[in-house]
Amino acid sequence: MPGLILVVLATLTGLLVGAGSATAEQGRGEGERFVVSERQFERMFPDRDPFFTYEGLVEATKEYPRFAHTGPRAMRAREAAAFLANVSHETGALRYVTTQVPPADTCDETKPYGCPAGEGAYYGRGAIMLSWNFNYKAAGDALDLDLLGNPSLVEEDPKVAWATALWYWNTQKGPGRMTGHRAMVRGYGFGETIRSLNGPNECGGANPDQMRHRVTLYVGFARELHTRPGHGLTC
Repeated sequence: MPGLILVVLATLTGLLVGAGSATAEQGRGEGERFVVSERQFERMFPDRDPFFTYEGLVEATKEYPRFAHTGPRAMRAREAAAFLANVSHETGALRYVTTQVPPADTCDETKPYGCPAGEGAYYGRGAIMLSWNFNYKAAGDALDLDLLGNPSLVEEDPKVAWATALWYWNTQKGPGRMTGHRAMVRGYGFGETIRSLNGPNECGGANPDQMRHRVTLYVGFARELHTRPGHGLTC
């Protein structure tokens, strides 16, 4: 009988541990609201281009249900603040839908799919300034859109503008060591998200003013969302 009791207890313990692990990485439940309210979004971006709508952002989050829906509320708020701080830095507080000085060539011709929209067609667009043909191809494949053939969708559809940014945030580590999502939900800190987006150009003393600008935005957005920014702010 004691052996049977131990087996039952072990089984129950395993189930509880498994449930806890699943909870830590679970996505949004049905009807669960985005951690950033429309009023907070308006305060974060009072002078944004009308193209960047709150509705477009909320719709885009459905493509990545774990974004800002993982862990306790404080964690969810920190991730949303981190994402929006980097977005704000990249787009001039959402004033710019496209990069201000498009480069002449954003085509990696070594890729087998080439650049059907033209060598200069893959300039920075959207909430995270998606650029280069290989990023348009990968993001389009993930979102089931022909962004390689029609990159202008990123500057024509608010949901796509946000969704491409969330694609990068949730799936790409760029020059860093992990995705922005992983950096925030695993507790590595905001500095790792900077490394993933623009590491060599801002981290390790390369451009401290740009890095500090991102950090200032993040701390302010965390305050707006009533959470503490946590540790690991710089890179």
